[in-house]
Amino acid sequence: MLRYSLSRLSQAVLVILVMSFLLFLLIGLMPGDPIDNMFEGNPSLTPELIDQMRSLYGLDQPVTVRYWNWLVAALHGDLGYSSLYFRPVLEVLVPSMLQTAKLMALTLLISVPLAMALGSLAARKPTKLVDSVIGMFSFAAISLPNFWVSLLLIILFSVKLGWLPASGTPISNDASFVTQARHLVLPVSVLVMFHVGPLIRYVRAAMIETLSADFVRTARAKGVSERAVIMRHALRNALIPMVTVLALSFGHLFSGALVIETIFGMLGMGKMIYDAVANIDFNLALVGLLLATIVVLISNLLADLAYALLDPRITL
Repeated sequence: MLRYSLSRLSQAVLVILVMSFLLFLLIGLMPGDPIDNMFEGNPSLTPELIDQMRSLYGLDQPVTVRYWNWLVAALHGDLGYSSLYFRPVLEVLVPSMLQTAKLMALTLLISVPLAMALGSLAARKPTKLVDSVIGMFSFAAISLPNFWVSLLLIILFSVKLGWLPASGTPISNDASFVTQARHLVLPVSVLVMFHVGPLIRYVRAAMIETLSADFVRTARAKGVSERAVIMRHALRNALIPMVTVLALSFGHLFSGALVIETIFGMLGMGKMIYDAVANIDFNLALVGLLLATIVVLISNLLADLAYALLDPRITL
């Protein structure tokens, strides 16, 4: 397993280098440049001064030279300067990463056990009332627009009842743990709802197939309790498709929760990347998108390692 992991990590390094160059090239093709964005609306600037600024920042050099200079600086820990926030990229990136990490961790900690429980319950009694109710909930979670559900929850729990704050981030930076948790209830609830829907369907389908397998019938014939059949025999084999779905969803949770972060006023990775691209902040957009690529690569590696742990018949 160690040899396989090192091989995959070396492949990931190559993919990151290729993706960083492609992202650098694509972002460089965007209309305008940071100098235009920085000094837009300043009539005192002359074309000669703007050209001098471009030369100072190296924007007049070929793209390969600019990429090499950026790569060398990034390897030394210098990720550049954000023209949108007027701060180093790392100072902008860390709070957004922490915000997104909290959302990801809470969403996964709630949605994965919930999907396993509801999917297994629906698979035990297919075509029954319980299966129909769980199926309707799963279908609604997949179909309903997340911005619409977010607004409904804000109107109900924040405006009408006043139980929870409408914002996902406290105004004060030194807010207590309980205050921060109350602000996270609504955005996490929306993310859990829309993340658990597909997982329930995958777990249900995999469990129905696994419960009809020969080894499950053998375990029941030996007198193993139904709880042990579900938990020790069937569920472990049914988790393999869900691991694949979880690996694919990591990138979406890390950089794609733009609507939720916008509605609840949270500066996470999705909102940060969108603002950086919209405001032509090259350095911040490049590092944010590259970080999302790294998260996807790591999640795929962890999924492959989990396959071997869940099913010994799978060899790396």
